Parts: sequence; structure tokens; C-alpha cells
Amino acid sequence: MPKRKDIKKILVIGAGPIIIGQACEFDYSGTQACKALKDEGYKVVLINSNPATIMTDPGVADKTYIEPITIEVLEEVIKKEKPNAILPTMGGQTALNIAIQAEKLGLLKKYKIELIGANSKAIANAEDRKKFRKNMSDIGIDLPKSEVINSLKHATKCLKKIGLPAIIRPSFTLGGLGGGIAKNKKEFFKIVKEGIYESPQNQVLVEECLEGWKEFEMEVVRDRNDNCIIVCSIENIDPMGIHTGDSITIAPALTLTDKEYQVMRNASIACLRKIGVETGGSNVQFAINPKNGRMVIIEMNPRVSRSSALASKATGFPIAKIAAKLAIGYTLDELKNEITKTTPASFEPTIDYVVTKVPRFTFEKFSDTQPILGTSMRSVGEAMAIGRNFKESLQKALVSLEIGLSGLDDIFRLKKSEILKKLKINIPNKLLLIAEAFRKKISLKKIFKLSKVDPWFLNQIKEIVEEENKIIKKGLPKTYLEFNRIKSIGFSDKKISDLTGINENIVKSRRIALKVLPVFKKVDTCAAEFKSFTPYMYSTYQRNFSINSECESNPTNKKKIIILGGGPNRIGQGIEFDYCCCQASFALKEAGFETIMINCNPETVSTDYDTSDRLYFEPLIEEFVQNIIIKEKSKGKLLGVIAQFGGQTPIKLAKFLHKNSMPILGTQYSSIDLAEDRDRFRNLLIKLNLKQAQSGIANTYKEAIKISEKIGLPLVVRPSYVLGGRAMEIVHEKSQLKQFINEAFKASDENPILIDKFINNAMEVDVDAISDGKDVYVAGIMQHIEEAGIHSGDSACCLPPISIKENLLKELKIQTRKLALALNVKGFLNIQFAIKNDEIYVIEVNPRASRTVPFVSKANGIPLAKIASKIMAGDKLSKYKLKYKTNKKFAVKEAVFPFNKFPNSDVLLGPEMKSTGEVMGFDQDFGMAFAKSQIGASNFLPKKGLAFLSVKKSHRQEIVGFAKRLLTLGFKLSGTKGTARELIKNGMKCKKINKVKQGSPHIVDVLNSGKIDLVVNTSDGLSSTKDSFSLRRATLINKVPYCTNMSTAYACLEGIQALKTKKIKVKSLQDS
Repeated sequence: MPKRKDIKKILVIGAGPIIIGQACEFDYSGTQACKALKDEGYKVVLINSNPATIMTDPGVADKTYIEPITIEVLEEVIKKEKPNAILPTMGGQTALNIAIQAEKLGLLKKYKIELIGANSKAIANAEDRKKFRKNMSDIGIDLPKSEVINSLKHATKCLKKIGLPAIIRPSFTLGGLGGGIAKNKKEFFKIVKEGIYESPQNQVLVEECLEGWKEFEMEVVRDRNDNCIIVCSIENIDPMGIHTGDSITIAPALTLTDKEYQVMRNASIACLRKIGVETGGSNVQFAINPKNGRMVIIEMNPRVSRSSALASKATGFPIAKIAAKLAIGYTLDELKNEITKTTPASFEPTIDYVVTKVPRFTFEKFSDTQPILGTSMRSVGEAMAIGRNFKESLQKALVSLEIGLSGLDDIFRLKKSEILKKLKINIPNKLLLIAEAFRKKISLKKIFKLSKVDPWFLNQIKEIVEEENKIIKKGLPKTYLEFNRIKSIGFSDKKISDLTGINENIVKSRRIALKVLPVFKKVDTCAAEFKSFTPYMYSTYQRNFSINSECESNPTNKKKIIILGGGPNRIGQGIEFDYCCCQASFALKEAGFETIMINCNPETVSTDYDTSDRLYFEPLIEEFVQNIIIKEKSKGKLLGVIAQFGGQTPIKLAKFLHKNSMPILGTQYSSIDLAEDRDRFRNLLIKLNLKQAQSGIANTYKEAIKISEKIGLPLVVRPSYVLGGRAMEIVHEKSQLKQFINEAFKASDENPILIDKFINNAMEVDVDAISDGKDVYVAGIMQHIEEAGIHSGDSACCLPPISIKENLLKELKIQTRKLALALNVKGFLNIQFAIKNDEIYVIEVNPRASRTVPFVSKANGIPLAKIASKIMAGDKLSKYKLKYKTNKKFAVKEAVFPFNKFPNSDVLLGPEMKSTGEVMGFDQDFGMAFAKSQIGASNFLPKKGLAFLSVKKSHRQEIVGFAKRLLTLGFKLSGTKGTARELIKNGMKCKKINKVKQGSPHIVDVLNSGKIDLVVNTSDGLSSTKDSFSLRRATLINKVPYCTNMSTAYACLEGIQALKTKKIKVKSLQDS
């Protein structure tokens, strides 16, 4: 069927901010969809609140709205743009839920819009647990025994029917939010209550526990003519009981018999037909009982999912692009496979390699939460690796995580008895524990019984451990064949070095001397059956000795530039850096260079096969990067490697590149090192006559104490060479000093720790700039809304600044210029300043792209990453005639946090970054811009109600004026004894509420009863902060807006006033 001609304009709904369970894979799918629809001649309108995405770049859609994804905003965009159709299947659960809501409220009917890709009936059939069960029963697909309940009063009856343990799954949520496994009555009622609360439909499914069963996923694509293909089968190494996003997964499925695979394949296709997904990609999940082979269906997603991105990268089949084209009327046989350019898209992909995805966790940032996995997703990112066999693929994936692993390392250091206990528990890095169990001579049978990991995988791990023992015994392999064999099962040079005790550089030189180098293979969708035209490659040492010409890399004779990506997402390094890498690739391609991307993150646009001219899906580790550089240098001219766009990952590789005389494009390693080396940097500031807080550098605990005593409290203690403020703490009291210093040393990884005087009550400012070595362009000066002391990635900020004096703005530009030129920056520069009593202090300088680059680019309408890339490649700044922008519109960036995924963690912010993503509010009025940023981050500001105020003594005067403004806005007041006394003294009515330690009814009781609408609580000192912990958790659980400092509280007032007095208006980036 040809494409539809009755549709002219399509609205694509994005996924909003990066949260656990909904990460940058939806930027990948949304970007692909927008490009595919534009290529077909449709006008594309996009709505998304996340400025860090590639899809919100003005060139991706025809009209781009960076606005909160709510019904009110959606209707405004619809009224303005008058689209004929909405594509809701590319923006995760956010897009599906808003599309269903729009249909229910009659918006689609009112504006004559149809849903394409999946209609509301199909969405409801899949997402509504009751309907899904009925549909599957109708076609004879087995399901776990279960019951759907909508209120807590039905829970007891349900418990009797299902029994314990039970799995609780809320409807219409993402990443297993609110769900879990209940092993006793108390847990059962607690999880059911949370699940009903988190589900937009107040509905949970309670089902028999399948813990320990094997879990599989099928990625299925269907068109209007009922052509169905399985793009990829995926197997979870971890058994049921762990969310699939937190599992190590393998493609293709390796332990299914052919008969089991065919049964599952048929069931997946039957499921799609019954649910009514007419076109596009869907994900279907199954479980198999290893004891008797019983297969049950778990759930299906009628949209592209996290696994769709993985399946696309694993096979080279662009699911989102194909799904978008099917949504506008094409059929699979009409679309061409872009990799082979000869086969149609209706050919099922075949792969002749193994793909492993390993999740990356960040429990160290939420130390109050036990690192135990369940059905609610906890991982913040993932790495993927490709190898010719399972062992090679697994070990490559482990080194890709960038957590210091060189393979199946022993990170637990446990006795045999402790290992036996731990094997029963679902913990991160379980495979490393299993390897340690084999080293401690625990039998495979026993490990299987305790861990429920399939014996085939256990045997593979056992064989890796046996190989390790051989290397320990025999030392470094002496022959080409033996060395190549060891490398072909995934042993990194670092691992061989650890096992033999020989320096890694010597291992590498011996390997190269024996000519043991990898070959590069193409990901071609067809197991080499047809010629592949897309240079999407992975390395392997598994050779076919009968064929000599088996390396498929074929470097070109062109002028080329290598871009190092950011690796797996983590807190502190996410999609913002992928945005910069992609923009660099687009800009340098336009300038006539061949671009080569190296990255190992399957969720990203940078690992799409058509973002760069050539893609290497490889770990961002010295060994692998060097192998690629050697290969690419063998032909053509390598102009350099871009190391300043992917965050801390490539910055850490800059030293290695410099040492090995590999060309770095842009800012050189000497400048990066000067900015990181605190002693040298301090001397530079003295030379430039710039102010910095008193500071010191310690290599030992003793030195750290001495420096701390000299500088005096409060202090900031931090490790060097880390990102996201890892292990960075503000020390207010002497009792905290020992613990924080030890933690900083632990995180510093043999580098010294840094101790600075903390500048109290200061305003923090972020500056992004570009330099060509002679000229400097200040791209954006951002004022933080929170006071200094909160990590810049977690602080809300405003562009242009709202309250920085003109003379200080001028001085900030002068200081930025001085620093950029003194550091000899070519490309990006980010500086953090603190301003106190009109004095400017330099906090830190990063000669690389910062996480605010996409935000500033979109706020000011200037493609900064593209310009910076071209300057690194030789352009001069003067060519671009850039002027500092003074916007008439305010852009407010707000961070989004994962606290709901980490019980017992404190929501109080500090210098260590905790946020997973961000949103942007854009408006001519600061209050409305701030309000939009809060709505986008799901902090819905109240327009009326009861405000609770409890502030430290130094804020008591300030709270009086604040409270008066609240009264004029129609709020009622309540507060703790001291604050209430102050307000009553100043002639205001204020209800007294007990602190928690003063007994019930206290503030947490009142919050839990739903009577409070806004909380302002500032704490002073350690004990006061600890006392208010339960109050902060209660605001999170009850979704009540919460301000921990006065500057945020004032911004909230402006936001509330704007919402009460103005209507939300929308404007596209293209019209701004």
C-alpha cells in the first residue's frame, strides 16, 4: 500500500525528561520517526519538555515545542498547528498515556485527529491488565494465575486466591514503578497500596510469583497487510523477579530449543493480532518454567520500547524508522533494508554474533537504599557489546560499563559461606558473584539451585574461570594461536595483565609483536548473506582461518575525524553529551570530513548507523580505542580525535591519546590537565589575578586533616577526575570530617583529593563559552536558582540571569575570556563561578562540553556544538559573527530526580549530583517559565491551599514577607512552633503543627492525610537536617512541592502567581 495522502501534518509526542525506565532510547526512536516522516514529505510537529535531546533540535521537526507534556499544553499546540494525526508510539509511556487521555476527554474527536501507529483500543487492550488477560485467554495463550484490583479493600480476597509470594504490577506505568514482589502479608499490602497510587488508572495486577523462571522478549513488527516479522529474540540471563531493564540480556536467545522458539514466535504474532496493533513495533515478554517447560505471556508494549532500541542496534534493523513509515500506510515489502539496499524490510534479520546488554547502576549515590533488585527498575543506563561468541560478548560488555572492571573481576571479596547466602539474593553484578563461586569450588548444580541462572550460562562462566586459572598457571601466551584464542573469548589486555602480574603495556606490546590484532566485522542484518553497504562495525578475535580477507572495516582514503562518545548513561553523564557528539558528527560531515563514532550505548542517537559515516560499537577503553585508531590511520588522513564532547569518559582517555602521540582535535591534553591539577590551576588564577576560595590538595588522610584545620569550616571535600560531584560533600561540622575524607579518597581512584573553603550564602553561576585560541564567545550566563552548595546538574537555573548586576555580567565575560585564552582552549569551555557581596570567585573550569550546552543552544537558538566542532577543525570564530544574546524570553532548566525508586534515600540536595534528567520552561515571563519547568518535572505547583513553613532561625525575618505574599495569593498558613510564633507575632494567622519528634499528630501525619499543598523547610546543622528527613520523604510520597532554601521558595511564588494570573501560551522554537 502506498503512503497516505489524506494526512499532511503529524504531531509526534516525545517522552519528556530522562527518568529511570524511560531514558534516551526514546530520543533515538523519536528522532528516527521525525526524520522518516519528513523524508516522506509530511509536516512534522514535535512536543517534548527535554531540551537535552537531539529530537528537540530545530532542524529535526518542522515545528518544535519544548513545553510540558500535559493535556492543557497539548491542546494549545493542536489549536495552533492543526495536525491531522498524532503518532504516540515513539515517546514511551508518557506519550501513550497522554494520547489515551486526549481520546477520553474528546480532544481527538473535537479537532478531527486520528492516532496512527497504535489506536486507543489497541493501547487499552495491551495496557489495561483486565483486557489484556481476557484477550490472551481468548486465543489460548497461557498466563500466570492473577487478579486485577482497583482498591485496597479487595486486597485481602485477592491474597487468598493468589497466595504468597506474589508479583504486583501497576497498570500504565513505566519501569515497574510502584510494583514489586511480596513475600509476606505486610509487604503485600504495602506494595498494593503503592501500586494503586502510582497507576494513573489506580489499577494493579496481582499474579502468582514466577521468580526463578526464565524470561524472554520478542521484538515484533507488523504492517497493515498483516505481514509480521520477529526482528530479534532477547533472553534475560537473570531469571524472573528482576525487571528486564535491570537484567543482563542476550540477543539472540541462546537456550531455547527450535520448537520453543517457534511456539514463542507464533504466540508473539498472535498476541499482536489479537491486541489490534495494526502497524509498528511491539515488545512481547514471556516466561518459561525451567522444571516443566510451561510458557506464559507476561505483558506486551504496543509501542517501541527500551528493548526496541537494543534490538535495532543488535541487528541493524531500524525499528522506529520502519514503524513510522508503516504508520503512514507503507507495508514491509515496500520498504527497503537500508543496510543491504537490496532486501525488503519484510526479511527477518539474522545475526551471526552474540549481543550482550549490561545495566549500569548508581546505588553509591543513594547509600541509604539497599542494592537489591526487584520488579521496579533501578538502573540508570546500559552498555552493549558484540562478539562472535558469548564469552567474548560478555567480557566486552563488562569492560564497557566503565566501573573499573576488566572482566569477571572479584569485587565482593567474600568467604564461601557468604557467597552461598548472596547467591539467593537479586543483587547487581550477580554474574561476578557466580564467577567467584566457581573460584571457591562451589558446584554448578548448587549455583543453579541458588541463583536460578540457566546452566548453559553457568557453564560458560565456569569455562571463563577455568581459562583464568590456566593463564595464572602458565603466564602470558607465547604463540600467536594461543594468544589469539585467549583474546577470542573476550580477555582484555588489562585482565591478562591482572592475571599474570605483567604490566598492561607489556601485555599489549607482546600481543602486537605476535601480530594478534582484532578484525572488524559488519552488523549487516543478514548474517553476511548479502553485501552490506553500511560501515557499522564491531571487533572480534574469533577468526575464520580459511578466509584471509575477513576484516570488513576497509578504511577510506578520506580526511577523517574520530568522535569519542559518552558510553553508558549514568548520573552526571547522560544524553546532553550524546547531543554534543551527534551535533559534531552532523557539522563535520557538512564540512566535508568523514566522521567516525566510537560508542557502546545502545540507547543513543550517536550509535544510529546513519548519524556518522562510520560507526564502531566498541568499549570506550584504551585498548579498543587504540585498535580502531590504528585501523583508521592505515588509510586516509586522520586529522584528530574529539575527546571533549562525551563528558568525563573521553576526557579520561585524553592522557592516553596524548602519551601515545595520537592527535587530539581542539583543546589539548596539557590544558585539560592544567584545569584538573588544582595546584597548577591555583597558580594560574593567582597569575590572572582572579579570586578563588582558599583550598588545598591532599594525598593522604593526615594531609587532609591538616589542610582542613588550616582552612576552617565549612569545607567542600571532593575527589579529582570524577564527574557528577561523585563523593563530593560539604562539611559543616567536625564530626563529619573523617567519614567524608575517607569516602573522597575511595572515589578518587589513586588521585589526590581536593579541599576548598565553602562560600556560604553565595549565588552560583554557570558560563558556557567557545574559544578558537584567539577569540572567545560567551554563549550563555546561567544563574542558579538554588544557592551555592547544590551540584550544578541538580540546581534549577535561568537564562538570561534574573538578578545579576550589569557590571558583574561584564566582569564574568572578562574573566571567562581570560581563562579561555590562558588555558589555550579550542572548542568548548564551562566555568562555574560563585558571587558573594559583589565579589566573583572561580569555583571550577572544565575545558570541554558541559551538560548545559543543549539547553543554552535551544534557549538562544544557536547551534553551539556544531560551531565548536568546526572551530576545532580549523574555523575561526570571526566567521560566525556571534554576539552575546540578551533574550526577551526566559528559559528555566529544572532537574528531575529518581528518589521514588530509592526508598530511604534523602531528597535533600547537595554537591553530589542525583538527578537523571532535565526539563526546560520557556516563556516571556520568568514566573511562567519557572512554572512550566516545574510542571515538566512533575512538581505541580498549587494555586491555593495550606502551606507549611518551617525555617531555620536565620530565615525567620525573611519568612515573614514570604508568608504575606502567600496570604495575598489565597493560601492558608501552618508551621512549626518557632516559625508559627514569628508569623503570629507579625499579625498573621498560622496553625501550629508538631515536628515528628514532638509526637502525633505531627507534620508527617498531616502530609499523609493530604491536607498540605506546599512545604518550605530550611534546616541548620546536622541534627536539624536529620530530624526533618521523614518530612522530606513524606512530601515525595505525597507529591507535595517542597523547597529546601529560600531562593527556590521565592521562585515558586513567582510560578504560582503566573499560573493564577496568566494562561499557559506555547510557541515553537522556529517562531521564537
